[in-house]
Amino acid sequence: MKAITSKGALAIPVVLGMAALTGCLTPSPQKTAAEHAGELSSAQERKMTLGVVQGTIREGTPQSEVAAALGSPNIVTSDADGTEVWIYDKIATETSRSESDRSQKTSVGAGVGTGVLGAIVGIGGSRSVRGSDSAGATSQTQRTLTVVIKFDDKRLVKSVRYQSSSF
Repeated sequence: MKAITSKGALAIPVVLGMAALTGCLTPSPQKTAAEHAGELSSAQERKMTLGVVQGTIREGTPQSEVAAALGSPNIVTSDADGTEVWIYDKIATETSRSESDRSQKTSVGAGVGTGVLGAIVGIGGSRSVRGSDSAGATSQTQRTLTVVIKFDDKRLVKSVRYQSSSF
């Protein structure tokens, strides 16, 4: 038996072994709905709720605290008396989906082993056939929140009014 001394001759079985191993890897699990929701850019916008308004905005609250709690208003204007008015107008659409999935998976595979320096390297392939039968339902809800905040000449909340609806 002839000894293998070339570095190139050793690299071929290693590469083939790595290729065989990566072919056996399973795909990563699918993300949950909560993981997808956390990745949405509108996550900050969902933080403004009627409860946040009622719990943080009171007469005498400084304008800077209002901005920190609610973010930038949609409209900044003045009323007939010259009082500064901030208007927040938020609309949220929430969609929920429930789905069931009954699937069948069939795998077909083959492999060849080769001995190199006492190590067994597997070379193989597999094919998966997947069929699925799914059913589901989708529900959609819309919510609105309008908040009108008036400030006095010291930039403190003079009054706060709000309107909330859900349909």
